[in-house]
Amino acid sequence: MHDAKNAQSALAQQIAQTIADEIGAQSAQVRAAVGLLDEGASVPFIPRYRKEVTGGLDDTQLRNLEVRLTYLRELEDRRAAVLASIGEQGKLSDELRNDILAADTKSRLEDLYLPYKPKRRTRAQIAREAGLEPLADGLLADPTQDPQRWKVRARS
Repeated sequence: MHDAKNAQSALAQQIAQTIADEIGAQSAQVRAAVGLLDEGASVPFIPRYRKEVTGGLDDTQLRNLEVRLTYLRELEDRRAAVLASIGEQGKLSDELRNDILAADTKSRLEDLYLPYKPKRRTRAQIAREAGLEPLADGLLADPTQDPQRWKVRARS
């Protein structure tokens, strides 16, 4: 539990530093603004009534901060889900893990995940797995045939 809390704290600091670099602010200013946003303060409220807490971040910086914060949090959530999914499949190599951890955009992350993404099972796939493909092929070849005459071994 303690390690998970430290990881969350380190992740929050990393996100704050990334945003600070992007909007030209200090990490402490960003962390203060993130705290206010997480408490439910709106972007217009913060520069008007909490300017001293954020060290004078303006509306534009706060709006950019809010957009990037949402994006980076979604990216981290998706990264965790991708790592868990590939890990459950037993296909997570150290190189792939490092590539996933280094992905800085959602599209790059999804590109890495694509070969490992579980395929959806269609009705046709379910029917094939049940052994119904010969029946379907026979009926497509000659629609006048009686389906009852086919001896299909249904697999369970």
